Amino acid sequence: MPGPAVRFDYQDVDVDHRRLYVAHLGAGRVVAVDVDRLTVAGTVGGTANVHGVRVAPDLDRVFATATGTDEVVAIQASSLTVIGRARTGRFPDGVAYDPADRAVFVSDKDDGTETVVDATTLAVRRTLRLAGEVGNVVWDPAEQRMLVAARPPDQLLLVDPDTGQVAGRVDLPGCRGAHGVAVDPLARTAFVACERNGRMAVVDVASLRQRDLQAVGDDPDVLAFDPGLRRLYVAAESGVVAVFDDTGPTVRKLGQAKVADAAHTVAVDPGTHRVFFPLENVHGHPVLRVMAP
Repeated sequence: MPGPAVRFDYQDVDVDHRRLYVAHLGAGRVVAVDVDRLTVAGTVGGTANVHGVRVAPDLDRVFATATGTDEVVAIQASSLTVIGRARTGRFPDGVAYDPADRAVFVSDKDDGTETVVDATTLAVRRTLRLAGEVGNVVWDPAEQRMLVAARPPDQLLLVDPDTGQVAGRVDLPGCRGAHGVAVDPLARTAFVACERNGRMAVVDVASLRQRDLQAVGDDPDVLAFDPGLRRLYVAAESGVVAVFDDTGPTVRKLGQAKVADAAHTVAVDPGTHRVFFPLENVHGHPVLRVMAP
């Protein structure tokens, strides 16, 4: 990977256009990777301390949270150029896209709010105060809701994108530090990483209840779900990755092992089922490690 050997963060895969977008946090830029050729397609600067990235393929856009300037940045995917910015709250982190309402939700971690931005005009539609601190946010196409990790107390919130109201709250007993979120829309199941005690909460979104709590690596951060294989990857700051199967009546752990130092961020290509781990320093260079399931 190009650039200095510094920290990476969130990623997102554009399945239709066969690209992976990686937040190179320490370099303040987004790296675009051709997932079929496994080559770098280009980089985009102007995203200070970039944390979250989310593709809006219907708009030819990628949205990135520039934590250094408290903004969400709109990037034109086809030209890899910055085309606009919108102000957010303090420490914008995770970002999600609602294609039905063409709305971008940004988790303002330090403010405990979600900034809702019009994906087309970049006008701020509203700011939702949810908790003392919010973690990641994901779009659930089955429920047509945003799922947000929040604390204290540790909860998963279901937010109605039309009204901005909290449509449901799920308490997460045994989870300390709700942060990362992923969803299996087919099973109507959500997964929440608990960064302070090395656990993952499994939530039945339909009934609004936690149904399981699984052990993962220390300080879990980013989650990625493969909808074809129904397989979940939980990457931790400790470099340990846990893998789960969601094809049965209960979530089953397939394995857990250390992948590499700082392997805290993961993404998966649903087309090939390849799994991506950007590693900040391998023999002095940043590297994208590509693994088979």
